[in-house]
Amino acid sequence: MKEIRIENLHFRIGAKEILHGITADLPADRFVALLGPNGCGKSTLLKHLYRVHRVQEGQILMDGTPIAEIPLRAAAQEIGVMGQFHSVDFDFTVEEIALMGRAPYKESFEDDTAADRALVRAALERVGMADAAKRSFNELSGGEQQRVMLARCLVQEPRLLILDEPTNHLDIKYQLHILALVKGLGIGVIAALHDLNLAAMYADLLVVMKNGRIEHIGTPQEIITENMLESVYGVRANVAYDAAGLPLVDYRTEQLP
Repeated sequence: MKEIRIENLHFRIGAKEILHGITADLPADRFVALLGPNGCGKSTLLKHLYRVHRVQEGQILMDGTPIAEIPLRAAAQEIGVMGQFHSVDFDFTVEEIALMGRAPYKESFEDDTAADRALVRAALERVGMADAAKRSFNELSGGEQQRVMLARCLVQEPRLLILDEPTNHLDIKYQLHILALVKGLGIGVIAALHDLNLAAMYADLLVVMKNGRIEHIGTPQEIITENMLESVYGVRANVAYDAAGLPLVDYRTEQLP
């Protein structure tokens, strides 16, 4: 998968319009970060990409094919998804949750293979959860559950990862670890992020949203400016640059109550 084209995408819930004519060409083979204040439409846009929300108006094309025309199994083999919430009604182990990543390749009641289990072991090792393989998923902390759900995505072997706030509940070490891991996979990543400094470190392209519209698209150096922070987020900040030329945001303390 090389490109996702979004054309004049609108989405409404009742009389409330959530997305207002979103149009963008997103590379599906690079790391794209969606940024913007809470409620700006990031999660809603992502849910259109992984088909939780049906396209009401406009269209989404993946490599030129309308998203609704892509068979669900084929889409599941291509796209791995890690959402914000991970409630599980049954008492699955960590290993069993990760094994679910092989479901798009299985027929009903088909057994897991030794190769499947090897993929699971490797994925849990990569996210630092190998020692928890036999633990109940529901007993884990929120951050541990995030890491297991990412392992499930890795087991799926997708060509595109869609991540909705993947660093939620993670401590600083695992925020850096997880983003470096997905950056190093060599596949496409589209992730909704809140931390602008992390987005600048790992993303190739930033998409900034506000009030259901795309305000800016560009590289971290182009997008993360003092003017953008004030106009989109309503905060004053200083933007400096590290040795690699990446922007670093330093929020001004005088605006705090």
